[in-house]
Amino acid sequence: MSYRMYNYSAFYVAEPFNESNLGAYATPDFVYYNMLRAWKGKDSSFPFYDAHQTTYNVRDNSTWDTLKERLHARLRNSKNIILFLSSNTKYSRALYEELDYGINVLGLPVIVVYPDYCLNSTIADGNKPNATAKKLWESLPVFRDNCHKVPTAHVPLDKTFIQQALNDKDFTVQNKSTNYCWCYS
Repeated sequence: MSYRMYNYSAFYVAEPFNESNLGAYATPDFVYYNMLRAWKGKDSSFPFYDAHQTTYNVRDNSTWDTLKERLHARLRNSKNIILFLSSNTKYSRALYEELDYGINVLGLPVIVVYPDYCLNSTIADGNKPNATAKKLWESLPVFRDNCHKVPTAHVPLDKTFIQQALNDKDFTVQNKSTNYCWCYS
């Protein structure tokens, strides 16, 4: 296995992907990904290493095969997936491919960030996801149906919880936990 140090961020962006004007930058789930990048830019010790920076960007006129190849390459360089799952998240071909390949082929642990919530008590009952969190899984059947196969950490949109999950070696492909579902408290 190659050395994997990156965090792969998965988030919903409407298709076709468009960076021009505001495009993806106005998509709420993309904004949360940019927040991770900003935290890293402000504090180099923040433990986020962006897998999306490891290959060339994909442009609007790229074919699906080109996009898929880049997604797979980024995932192969990654130790985990950070999935932003909000009320804005919808099924997309890219999001399906990221989660299916990341979970079912590479066995990458998933850190699920719930941007609609800033308190752990809103997404968890003790250390397990509650009905509120699980309801959001319905928008991504590929996650809902396969999350039991890899360790998953569930955190609200809170820098401290996200940092704690990113620092937790149990949620890396190299040191997978046997506890397959966890919420920090």
